[in-house]
Amino acid sequence: MRNNIFRTLVFSSAIAIGTLSSCEKTNDEGPNFLTGPDLGTRQFITLTGAFPDAEGEAGNGGTRALAISLAEAENPNFEANVFANGYTLRSQRTARVQGSPNGNFLYNIQYTGDDGGIFNKYHVQGGKNFIDTREEVNTEPILGNAPRWVIAANGIGVGVYASAKVQGTAEGAGANFVDVKSTAKILALDLDNPTILRQTEFTIPFTEAQTKAGYQIGRIDVPILNAAKNKVFIGCNLTRVDATKTSTVNNDGNQVWATTNPGRELGTATLIVDYPSLANPKLIYSGVSKTNNHSYRTMTQWLGSNGDIYQATATGGSQILKISGSTNTYDDSYNFDLKTALNSSANIAIRAWRLIKEDIGLVLYTVTGTDGGYLALVDLKAKTATKLTTEQESNIGFSGRSANTATGVTAMVGTFGQFQNIGVHGDNVYVPLTPNGLDGNLYIINYKTKAITKGAKLKNQSGSFYLGTY
Repeated sequence: MRNNIFRTLVFSSAIAIGTLSSCEKTNDEGPNFLTGPDLGTRQFITLTGAFPDAEGEAGNGGTRALAISLAEAENPNFEANVFANGYTLRSQRTARVQGSPNGNFLYNIQYTGDDGGIFNKYHVQGGKNFIDTREEVNTEPILGNAPRWVIAANGIGVGVYASAKVQGTAEGAGANFVDVKSTAKILALDLDNPTILRQTEFTIPFTEAQTKAGYQIGRIDVPILNAAKNKVFIGCNLTRVDATKTSTVNNDGNQVWATTNPGRELGTATLIVDYPSLANPKLIYSGVSKTNNHSYRTMTQWLGSNGDIYQATATGGSQILKISGSTNTYDDSYNFDLKTALNSSANIAIRAWRLIKEDIGLVLYTVTGTDGGYLALVDLKAKTATKLTTEQESNIGFSGRSANTATGVTAMVGTFGQFQNIGVHGDNVYVPLTPNGLDGNLYIINYKTKAITKGAKLKNQSGSFYLGTY
């Protein structure tokens, strides 16, 4: 598997070579091809759900997908069961699934296991029928076997990886801090004709004074291309080594260093590289936020109507920041705070969100001290928010990490903890809401009228939850 960077589907000899070279749509029913871009009209809403591993760890065993028609999605009497009737996507743990604009293709880079880092593409056929196109790309040599990636622009996927290495005066416990070096790896993928477009590795450009003060980035995620498609903006987990303390040794025998809290005095950080070269790395910092913006499994940066990038401080903050499309730096005159917009006295955290149209977005958020998960429509120009009421609010949110005492493994629990994608078709937004192990519904929101209705019933099972629509 690892010896092949790119492997294409071997078609039956009955398919002519001339057919393979063409990806044109030939009828109004959608694409009749397996490869190429998504040129067909939307036929399905695809649901995904995470199921437990062999030890029963909730949401840690893998991902299944089920494609239902638009009419079925809107029918509250229709029952969908992704776990009993769905298709198992390739991935040892929960897949990081992405979808094409009209939902006719799914993309995934397998997460952990022997095939961790292998890109797969699926053609959506309806129900549990998904055709694996076998256009496989091995990203593991650059991104590792648990890559973080998203669709950064239509037809372009970007995967990223970061790590930090601390230099001390000695090995083991009791060493003094000297310096820290943060490294980033980035890879661009052609999703229409899957292949690696470019890859790079570099030292993240902190100043010497910053690294000797302990600043580091050990995780990056949610890359997005700007409107001009000449720069990639990447969210960062910015931390700071506590240089006043000496090193310790963890249970695995590795030297580790404590970090300061909060350790983000520089502000929320975004890493920028040129595209398509992936060269000239640069860090920019927000002057109105110090919360990380690297998210967790869900895209949290979106292009606004005027070319600006709206960036949530997910998954721990309540702010949506703006990066100017004209200057490619933070516009500190703009600061949308969901807590303020909802007039809430509680601490709010944005877990996932999707920009829909006309700078209107849907936000999935949680409230500190509760297991609830909530929805709100936000107007980013007016800086207003409207809470939407569902029947699934009390126990659908994020309740931290649950520990498996038998294995010592911890994992995210709750739908909002691993939520991955919010589907949009026309004026409607599709959100599956199911508490861990309990039945729920597909909720449909009209972003113009703000009406919310219950669609298809979602059957669930123990240790499982629905985590996306495409």
